[in-house]
Amino acid sequence: MALLPPSSSANDGGAATELLVEAVGSTRTLILNRPKQLNTITSAMIKALFRCFTAYGKDDGVKLLIIKGKGRAFCAGGDVATCVRSIHNDGWKWGADFFRNGYLLAYIIATYNKPQVSILTGIVMGAGAGLSLHGRFRVATDSTVFAMPETALGLFPDTGASYFLSRLPGFYGEYVALSGAKMDGAEMLACGLATHFVQSKRLLLLEESLKKVDTSNIFVVCGIIDQFAEQPSLRQNSSLKRLDIINKCFSKRTVEEIIFTLDQEASNLADEWVVETIQSLRKASPTSLKISLRSIREGRTQTIGECLRREYRMVCHVLRGDFSRDFFEGSRAILIDKDPNPKWMPSQLEQVHEEAVEQYFSKIDHPWCEDLNLLGTCSHGRNIESKL
Repeated sequence: MALLPPSSSANDGGAATELLVEAVGSTRTLILNRPKQLNTITSAMIKALFRCFTAYGKDDGVKLLIIKGKGRAFCAGGDVATCVRSIHNDGWKWGADFFRNGYLLAYIIATYNKPQVSILTGIVMGAGAGLSLHGRFRVATDSTVFAMPETALGLFPDTGASYFLSRLPGFYGEYVALSGAKMDGAEMLACGLATHFVQSKRLLLLEESLKKVDTSNIFVVCGIIDQFAEQPSLRQNSSLKRLDIINKCFSKRTVEEIIFTLDQEASNLADEWVVETIQSLRKASPTSLKISLRSIREGRTQTIGECLRREYRMVCHVLRGDFSRDFFEGSRAILIDKDPNPKWMPSQLEQVHEEAVEQYFSKIDHPWCEDLNLLGTCSHGRNIESKL
């Protein structure tokens, strides 16, 4: 086994240690290496990952990629706190570049020409989903905790979340996106976010078997994972056992109607899950709830590239604070000051008018926020490599 640093530049800010690469035969294992920070993704890590995917996509000697996290998390998301501080110090161009590069990486993963196996141990949130769920094989475990908690942060589920969440059964994607609900590995498998479930104690054996692979044939790779996989049972209180309620409530046209219908259910049912869902929605940013709902709805009929282009427009409006600065307030409260009560502006759903929501989906006429140019991009990123 060889441990290879990703090719780097003087501007990478520690990516050689934040991303480790193990080479065994024709398999490359990419290890996110910020365990104390739950492997939150930095700008340098995004660039290093991009270089790896680009190089291995063109290397006939590499057949399979494995991606995993060191410690108790796969990846808890993007390094949003650093992003916000950089925007305050250097202007919103830094944030625009940070999200742009992350979205380009998600597109490369979604269109990659070789199989990727993501080992989803521990926490998988936000940008961690973008690194894994667009890949071919997603292995959940008994330790997996998945969520897209962006509405509680003043953001919206991004890095292609409007694509993969909108394709969940019924209106489960709306529920996950708006409430930020946590899911375990069995639930990820049952709803389709994961392709396999493997007990943590068997992961090392799985990895050893995968490292012996000398082919990019997805059926061969799938067959190996199948040997270690099982079908876990859902918890008794799993949200997936409430799909009838979720479909009834989260199919409504507006966030206000969703909460109103949930309130009706709460008055008719003695179900703590309904109450907790309502509480989660009421704590979230009203602006984030409304743009997230529309994002998921539009994602249903869009390709992954179309979803990422639209999400990039949205995030640039968020970074500019064109209508609301909830992203900065949520980041301050939750990530920096650890204040559990962010002050959202506007503070009420009825104050977030349709005209404001529409603004988040409009093109920004600014050189820092040109639309993502994915046309003609090959599966290993050749055409956008020079833009990072």
